[in-house]
Amino acid sequence: MIPLSYYLTLGAILFGISIAGIFLNRKNIIIILMCIELMLLAVNMNFIAFSYFLGDVAGQVFVFFILTVAAAEAAIGLAILVVLFRNRGTINVADLDQLQG
Repeated sequence: MIPLSYYLTLGAILFGISIAGIFLNRKNIIIILMCIELMLLAVNMNFIAFSYFLGDVAGQVFVFFILTVAAAEAAIGLAILVVLFRNRGTINVADLDQLQG
């Protein structure tokens, strides 16, 4: 049986990679959204690991709610990206610094 510390270490590594991806790549919105999704998946893996090792299904149920919110966030984020690309012609973060009402 794999110990809990291995799962938590892998979750921390994935979370760190996603944080590094957000800070290192501030130009492309699609990569930023992918890093946010990776961050949510790292948290979900920790919830599943704790749920399995504690013998409680509450963590697994909570993961379903997080996945639902993540799917909605991805759909809305990509829809906003399509509208931005059609209006501005770019999805570069530096070019999207002006808000218009």
